Amino acid sequence: MVKAAQQSALRTIATERAGLEALAEAIEGDLGPVFSACIERFSRLKGRVIVTGMGKSGHIGKKIAATFASTGTPAFFVHPSEASHGDLGMITADDAVIALSWSGETRELGDIIDYATRFNVPLVAVTSVANSTLAKAADLPLVLPQAKEACPNGQAPTTSSMMILALGDALAMAMLESRGFTAADFRVFHPGGKLGASLKFVRDVMRTGDAVPLVTEGTLMSEAILVMSRKGVGSVGVLDASGMLIGIATDGDLRRHMSDDLMTRRVDDIMTRTPKVIRPDALVSEAMEVMDTRRIAVLFAVEGGRPMGVVHMLDLLNIGVV
Repeated sequence: MVKAAQQSALRTIATERAGLEALAEAIEGDLGPVFSACIERFSRLKGRVIVTGMGKSGHIGKKIAATFASTGTPAFFVHPSEASHGDLGMITADDAVIALSWSGETRELGDIIDYATRFNVPLVAVTSVANSTLAKAADLPLVLPQAKEACPNGQAPTTSSMMILALGDALAMAMLESRGFTAADFRVFHPGGKLGASLKFVRDVMRTGDAVPLVTEGTLMSEAILVMSRKGVGSVGVLDASGMLIGIATDGDLRRHMSDDLMTRRVDDIMTRTPKVIRPDALVSEAMEVMDTRRIAVLFAVEGGRPMGVVHMLDLLNIGVV
């Protein structure tokens, strides 16, 4: 039997889902052309996207501004009340303002609206009321469909906040795609934490030089195992006479070929030929995907067929990717 708290949670999610579905339908319809016009306007900006809103809309606005900024569109949040006491000076004629107000009648937005009108700053309204003060003042009114709040009393901004947030994410992602913003660009704005670590390049984390376990084809397994043990990677790369990587012998290969004559066999006999490798300029996240998919702990970084380094799963653990 579903408990009352669970039933409440399910009702909340269902109500907010309905709001998001209504928003998607609106973008497919009348809201779509205005949305596209916003992206076109933002793409031509010399300045930044200024997001503003009061109360819950303000909290959502801070997140929207942060998402814009982290995905290549310069943006920040200006509090409406602070704007009235000097922060209007943070907004320039090269910027554009996104003002958030479900009712479109948030009194505290008045000074920002007047300022945008006076100095010809493009004003984008995000509201649910087409004939509201905010919508009428806007150059580009993004009028969201009316939706039922998940709050049983119909008071606390819930569905409305979710819809505004989703629209903000949609704007930021459309801008990301229009700018051709790549994962490498993303790394510039996210140098810290697990995300930043996964956006490093393989060349930044791979072991190089004498730390790379390598032997030439024809090497006895007794010597190959010594190299494997000294380097502490759990594998050894095998080179041909021209220095090209032709195979890799791992701890697993040793177990599979365990026999009395293992030490006198050649590394060529047990190595895995044409092993999976990666480019030094690939992202660490790509290396992780290869390791996870192939269920391997070691990956040689190869350029022009020659090994430039090696990445071990422990290296990725140490930088916080895993």
